[in-house]
Amino acid sequence: MTRIEIEQIAPRIAAARERRAPLAERLAREGTNTWRVFHGAAEGWPGTSVDRYGDVLLVQTWRHPLEEPELAALIAALEPERTLAPHWAWNHRGSKDHPGALSDPELATKELEVLEGGLRYRFRARHRGNDPWLYLDMRSGRRRVRELAAGKSVLNLFSYTGSLGVAAAAAGAKELWQVDFSASALGLCGSNHELNPSETDVVLLESDCLAALRQLAGQRVQRARMRRGFPVVERRLFDLVLLDPPRYAKGPVGTVDVVNDYPSLAKPALLALEDGGALLATNHVAEVSREEFARMLTRTAEKAGRPWSSVEIFGPEDDFPSFDGQPPLKIALCRLP
Repeated sequence: MTRIEIEQIAPRIAAARERRAPLAERLAREGTNTWRVFHGAAEGWPGTSVDRYGDVLLVQTWRHPLEEPELAALIAALEPERTLAPHWAWNHRGSKDHPGALSDPELATKELEVLEGGLRYRFRARHRGNDPWLYLDMRSGRRRVRELAAGKSVLNLFSYTGSLGVAAAAAGAKELWQVDFSASALGLCGSNHELNPSETDVVLLESDCLAALRQLAGQRVQRARMRRGFPVVERRLFDLVLLDPPRYAKGPVGTVDVVNDYPSLAKPALLALEDGGALLATNHVAEVSREEFARMLTRTAEKAGRPWSSVEIFGPEDDFPSFDGQPPLKIALCRLP
């Protein structure tokens, strides 16, 4: 977090509010009560963000924690937002041991629901992990999935709490696999599906995503290298593959590295697609440009002998502005002929 003069806080929050007014009105009409209120990286306070999650304003800081006068000035500047979201929580993500602050002690354990496009998602201001249960910058991705998934078989990898899959089910997907290595994340995924009943056949698969993806794509997985077992799945194809990996993670059958080795994910995802299918893939790393991401996906498909008919790159919606027109989140929609 970069230090800021106290008198600068209110005008910067007000400017952010004015920029978002058209988006906030549209989201409210769509049945959405969660968005980024202030994106400090591009709005004059790097290392600080404010999100609305239903009745709660979630303040997050990185690097340096807020000092008491800064927190007081920030909460005062957010008074208009507090007419809709009266509670607030501050989490300092630069240290697991920092207590942050809460407007109500119950927020430390209370489970709430938020709305996006009329769909309901679980939310807690504090939980064992660092990341919120719903990534707000991926709203544009969920919006696109709802346009694509009707009648389709869908594979959602690195599903976390399952929001992309919930969007697919709401759109009328005929079948959905939610795949994640974390049992607790899959538990939340199932809970989110319970909040949004559908006719979709939903499979929750607890597995290393690389192991599952390579099996589905027909690639060999060496079980001898495993320290623990993993589910065996038969090769099969999907109409739509959703690929939202972390920046870097070591797993039992390989390493996820979206900067240096994205093709190790993109190739099996491509091979798990039906003809005429589509891949929606993300890269959250700022140092990888939109052009580099598109070139990598194009080159990977050409080398695999299944070139895309089109590759479209888009980013988050207007509540996640970028000072250079290159937001860290890049979402690619790649289609097969």
